[in-house]
Amino acid sequence: MPRGPLQGFRPAFRQWRAGRPFWGGLLLALGGAEVLLTLKASLDVILHVGMQGLAGYLLPVVMLLCGVLILFNPTQRLFYSVIGVLVSLGTWMTSNLGGFFVGLLLGVTGSCLAFGWLPDQEPRVGRRQRRRDAKAAQAVTRPLERKTGQTA
Repeated sequence: MPRGPLQGFRPAFRQWRAGRPFWGGLLLALGGAEVLLTLKASLDVILHVGMQGLAGYLLPVVMLLCGVLILFNPTQRLFYSVIGVLVSLGTWMTSNLGGFFVGLLLGVTGSCLAFGWLPDQEPRVGRRQRRRDAKAAQAVTRPLERKTGQTA
């Protein structure tokens, strides 16, 4: 069976993703990108740029940067997530109500996910794997019950 160029990519990516708060960093970065994109909207759509426009561009860039840093430097996730939630809440005042609430909510949610992530957790076992393990355990205990006549 021929191997494609991306054959080993999926397991390697899953292993990389398991060692960091992936969804938290991704949501925070997406929130920053969304707020930046709403600043580029036409003047009919923009409610206000606020604070001479500088903070309106600075805060979403910091959100985006914190999200990327959470992904690539997970040991400092607590610092980046606290900065990320504060900056996300700051976009309410500076950047079109936090990117019309979408970027604000993405940033706050991603920061909270990154803050609550624990690096020493066991990987989650899927439902299929739990069923396979239960069936295997039953298959092992049934022959023993027949031999001894006792139930577990």
